[in-house]
Amino acid sequence: MQPATAPSRVGARRPRAVEIVGFVVIGALLVAAIGAGLASLYRQFWGPTAFAERYVQLLTDGRAADALMTDGVGINADVLEQADLPAFAHDALLRSAALAEGPTDVRSVSEEPAGDGAVAVTLAYRLDDAEHETTFLVERTGWHGLVPTWRFAESPLAVLNVDVHGSWRFQANGFEVDKRQVSAAGLEAEPGDAIAMLAFAPMSYDVAVDTATTVADPVTVAVTEPLSANAAEIAAGPSEEFQQVIEDEAASWLSQECGSRNVLLPEDCPYGYSIDNLIAPGTEPEWSITSYPEIELVPDGAWWRIEPAEGVAHIELDEQSYFDGSISHVSEDVPFQIDGTVELLEDGSARIQIGAPLLR
Repeated sequence: MQPATAPSRVGARRPRAVEIVGFVVIGALLVAAIGAGLASLYRQFWGPTAFAERYVQLLTDGRAADALMTDGVGINADVLEQADLPAFAHDALLRSAALAEGPTDVRSVSEEPAGDGAVAVTLAYRLDDAEHETTFLVERTGWHGLVPTWRFAESPLAVLNVDVHGSWRFQANGFEVDKRQVSAAGLEAEPGDAIAMLAFAPMSYDVAVDTATTVADPVTVAVTEPLSANAAEIAAGPSEEFQQVIEDEAASWLSQECGSRNVLLPEDCPYGYSIDNLIAPGTEPEWSITSYPEIELVPDGAWWRIEPAEGVAHIELDEQSYFDGSISHVSEDVPFQIDGTVELLEDGSARIQIGAPLLR
């Protein structure tokens, strides 16, 4: 019989080596998969971009209080001054009632080192049907277990300078503001003062005037840059109801106050008549208004100016001659012109001044 052949050691080693290589490959794939998963979690939930995206989502959801509580959002006068912004900027707009529909379609653009351990996170989004980008400075503050924690290295708040002429009050995204309540001057504020107000970035603000006496179409301002100065300037005009009040006051003054003065030259009135003779004894001149001026108000300083407007008065009188005592009747139209100013007082009433007279 032939002796049995011993098993080949080379053949035994080859399957074992293949197994080891397979384990190594599988291990490497698992490590890569875990690394990719952790990187994805870092990007979506733990990283600086995720931190900035959560803040923007709070604005989109109208959660102003939660956005303000985000680490690094709060701001003080020193920071504002260093950014060349008004040190006193009121926070009335930092509330949910003053927020419009926030950014949509938010997406990451870049995440880059910005020095001193900060990271510049740039997000793109749609706001007011337009594309915008905002870059936030974010820095790490520590760790919560294995998860990093972040804060804004630069506050994402900005300043909106609201310059409203012709009204004490205005609305920002429908939220009503009285300039005297938010001005640094308080009750000493002038009606034409611009008001500095803190604003979220990114956020859209529609500034308008819609009161019983004044109106102005909204001006839309997209605030997109942190620590930036933004301006909303509008000129309010009288509402239709208030315009009618002014016209009625002017008509009443012309026809009743001036018209009731049976003299040739009514004091403080825009019309008058002179004669070379005497008014017939026992008679008086009688005034009426044939054509009332059309009142047109235009912005002027803090309030409005009445543009020069033409009107026609009519006088009836009996005139007696100096020479022979004869009496003749006069019936004549007298053209005149008026102008003036209109301003709203702090108590909501109006002061209407036409020429020299003052109508209250």
